[in-house]
Amino acid sequence: MVVASGSGVANLNLRKGKVGSSYNNVMKGGDNSDSECCSSSSMVEVERNPSCISFTTFNILAPIYKRIDPKNQSRRESDSRSSWLSRNQSILNSLLAESSSIMCLQEFWVGNEELVHMYEERLGDAGYHLFKLARTNNRGDGLLTAIHKEYLSVVNYQELFLNDFGDRVAQLLHVQSIGPVLQNQMGTLHQEFLIVNTHLLFPHDSSLCIVRLHQVHQILQYVELFQRENRLKPMPIILCGDWNGSKRGHVYKFLRSQGFVSSYDSANQYTDSYADSHKQWVSHRNHRGNICGVDFIWLCNPNQPRKPLKTSWAEAVFSILKYQLRKASLSEDDAFTFLKGDNCGDAVTYFNFYEALRRVKLVDVPNGLCFQQFQDLWNQADVDGNGVIDLEEFKVYHISRLKTNLLKF
Repeated sequence: MVVASGSGVANLNLRKGKVGSSYNNVMKGGDNSDSECCSSSSMVEVERNPSCISFTTFNILAPIYKRIDPKNQSRRESDSRSSWLSRNQSILNSLLAESSSIMCLQEFWVGNEELVHMYEERLGDAGYHLFKLARTNNRGDGLLTAIHKEYLSVVNYQELFLNDFGDRVAQLLHVQSIGPVLQNQMGTLHQEFLIVNTHLLFPHDSSLCIVRLHQVHQILQYVELFQRENRLKPMPIILCGDWNGSKRGHVYKFLRSQGFVSSYDSANQYTDSYADSHKQWVSHRNHRGNICGVDFIWLCNPNQPRKPLKTSWAEAVFSILKYQLRKASLSEDDAFTFLKGDNCGDAVTYFNFYEALRRVKLVDVPNGLCFQQFQDLWNQADVDGNGVIDLEEFKVYHISRLKTNLLKF
């Protein structure tokens, strides 16, 4: 029986600070009557010991979204109690068999009291501390994060509401290891780190790239604010969830530019079974019937050098702009002409730049860049601060720089 839409498991060594030591990709078969049901499990396995904690991220496919009749798309699993009850019991069996230290679930059916109680009872009896968060505007589903009390204590818990048209949310937890990772004459040291659980918007079309990028930007901004307001020392950050985007996407590259490494990428350091970056693993088959890998577990080492968040954000937006220009088959000179619009001079003015972004639907559209975001982008583009971008500046600081950034990924 297929029990969910996708999952991933990774282990983190608290002492050595590296994710995983081997990689294994396992496909689980299932009923193909519904394209959303195809499931897989991607694992990074290590020998379990007290210095390791394990993570599971799992989009468990809310019954209100699971189609059960190809001929009648309006019929959902939520209409059949026996179906959703059986499938979610199987999900819980799998989760408890894996018994990860941390479980991050997406599409948790918070609107059904019976299902919520079942998860609370079974995970609670197994020693987990549960945190659930519904999406805004009564969407019916949300997030569930479970922390095993035997391994970790929760220092702080925060909820983030992105307030976008996708009604997305995120959970932020500051946790600390129960057992010490270092013990000497000076005392004991307990490992602390931050965990984020989220579910990004599905990219229904390319115009939503900027929305998804903004969602991640908001989350990282909030993490930075949380660390600053609580005067936290540098510590690892783990991002879990359904990112609804592949390794070729702008969100993936944005997170990499901020020092985050996918646990599946880390596995490549220890085995050759993860050699091809575009054919390596599958998390699920989406509602369009496409096989994809989008459920990531990200780790940011506090000692990893990181660009300022504003810089990474601007570079990511420029990358989207460059992608749009490439789609239009514009050469470097043509791209510059496009940006300067009707300006007779050899420079892109503030107004020209705004108009160009409007034409590629990055501004002046619902859920596009706000004024402050555009202003930050312009300040990044106008490197010398003279109020215009000339051709040489465009070539040196934007086209070449973006090519370099893309090669880094």
